[in-house]
Amino acid sequence: MPDLSRRRFLLAGASSVALGVLASRAVGAGFVNAGGQNMPNILCFVSEDNYPLIGAYGDELAHTPTLDAMARDGILFEHAYCTSPVCGPSRFALITGMYQESAGVAEDFGSTDESLTRQIRGLPAHLRDAGYYCINHEKKNYNSQFDFIKLWDESGRDAHWRNRPNQAPFFAIFNTFTTHESALFQRQPQVDRVKPEQIEVPPYLPDTPGVRRDFARFYNAMEQMDGEFARCLKEVEDAGLMDDTIVIYYSDNGGITPRSKRFCYDMGSRCALMVRFPKRWQHLSAHAPGSKVSDAVSFVDIPATILSLAAQPVPEYMHGKPLLGRHATEPAPYAFTSRDRMDERYDLTRSVTDGRYRYIRNYAPHRPWGQHVAFMFQAEGYRDWEVAHRGGKLNEVQDRFWGKKPFEELYDTDADPHQVANLAGQADHHDTLQRLSKALDAHMKAVNDTGFIPEGLPLKDYKMSRLPGAYPLEQITALANLAASNPGDHFERLLAALDHDHDVMRYWAAVGFLIAGAGAKPYADKLRSAFEQEKTVPVRIPLAECLAVLNDDKDAVYSLGELLDQEDDGPYRLQAINALTYIGRRAEHVLPALRRSCQEDHRHVRSAALYLVASLEGKYEPSVPNQKKPGGYVPITPTVEGSFPAGRPYD
Repeated sequence: MPDLSRRRFLLAGASSVALGVLASRAVGAGFVNAGGQNMPNILCFVSEDNYPLIGAYGDELAHTPTLDAMARDGILFEHAYCTSPVCGPSRFALITGMYQESAGVAEDFGSTDESLTRQIRGLPAHLRDAGYYCINHEKKNYNSQFDFIKLWDESGRDAHWRNRPNQAPFFAIFNTFTTHESALFQRQPQVDRVKPEQIEVPPYLPDTPGVRRDFARFYNAMEQMDGEFARCLKEVEDAGLMDDTIVIYYSDNGGITPRSKRFCYDMGSRCALMVRFPKRWQHLSAHAPGSKVSDAVSFVDIPATILSLAAQPVPEYMHGKPLLGRHATEPAPYAFTSRDRMDERYDLTRSVTDGRYRYIRNYAPHRPWGQHVAFMFQAEGYRDWEVAHRGGKLNEVQDRFWGKKPFEELYDTDADPHQVANLAGQADHHDTLQRLSKALDAHMKAVNDTGFIPEGLPLKDYKMSRLPGAYPLEQITALANLAASNPGDHFERLLAALDHDHDVMRYWAAVGFLIAGAGAKPYADKLRSAFEQEKTVPVRIPLAECLAVLNDDKDAVYSLGELLDQEDDGPYRLQAINALTYIGRRAEHVLPALRRSCQEDHRHVRSAALYLVASLEGKYEPSVPNQKKPGGYVPITPTVEGSFPAGRPYD
């Protein structure tokens, strides 16, 4: 299969522009918009939550004949990456062409930032302006506040390109739920070709029946999805439209086995991406049928590429580059992936890859990878993994998931496809680490990464974070790097930052002391003074957690309980429960407030509270699956008490 280099890509791209002019005159009438432009149909088939367990990507266990045939007839991108290893934020990039970490709170799972949608337009809006009939079948989670009635011509279970008027050209997205994470714990796939005993378990996981069953279900769900894709294509073929339809297949993020979805390793962020052109529209591609493209490409490039295929300009606000079509450019040298809040758990991870090396920077090294996420822990593999961890049955590589993280990770994904040998700190990989680290810093600055702003602060708003002087990102990231990497060597700088006039600077100073752990004990009195003076809730929370751990400070614990009962902002309550989760038995001081939170309307607050109360009461049982109360713990009946009383009579 041909593998085009960057230089050949540019030369071929230049040729394709010239050929495109000739071809547009040579082809039949096809579909013509009001301006007289010849326009292809564009059909996207999107599968949920899957790393490319596909024969065409070299997986010998996979049975994916439809996708394999598409790769033979089209273009296969070998190194395609989502922008976030979970669907909502990743789909935000797929609908806007923007990195989610640039866009207010869009990087957190469950955006509420309405200012963003008043300033940018989703991809379908641009295509509808050009004359396309745009349908979305049927998933609507793009982690944003877009009005889906106005954004699409049709969106929902009944949306279909067949409903278009006057044979208009269509842009259609068909989403299948078959490979979604819930396939592991909500239903059995309709096929069972792959058996658990056939699975080669990755070295970072224990070899347990549950882990093997998860992988087998994943493979079988992929086969079922492949059949659905075949039926989707047959509809186009039966309608006689295949010669005028460009077909794009991709998964929305990686997954779904343990340590894949939600994590910035390749299993969570590397995805399938294929494009097939009919002969009539082959001039829009610089790649011959059957080509494999080895460049690292990002899903943020897909909206720009679709606009380019439709001969539409790419808006300036889009970060992505067109990979194909009339405006195709050379791919960017790196693909970036980020993790922020996932359901009820906070984390902050930034990652970059060039297709071979993956660099990861962890801004919450004090939190384990294996934070309990209720939805995630319904899978057998996670439950088996936690049981083995608690039983002391894991080797060092398998047990890492349950411990603290390093600040930096570096992997050679060619030599180490499972990413278990961290090369950060090794002298012979210093230059590679520095190159990727600098690329990540430049990216964060270029997109105005708002992930460093605690959720709930008004500054996190897309518009407000871009006001002149409002968000000194370089100063903040410098402090965050110091806080997360080696805070024990910089206590005086952290202490000075606690007096800074910017909320986010004080926040990262507080987090630095929290990350330092016991080493911060000599500063406990000064931290107590800072806590008493601090008015900003997201800064008070890490200070309270730090004081609770260092000095068993009951007032600090009580302050977290007060937030649960008195604070209206869901993110603040969620941050407080996360802090309480990591102070151990000290959280028992506020059990009444935690029990009340078990009936909270905010589902993530509720999930976190149920887990913490079950743990404190000895009712958490990781081996027990529970569909009604996700997370595997034994259900509890919360004691409903009145609002937070004066005097804090918790004890």
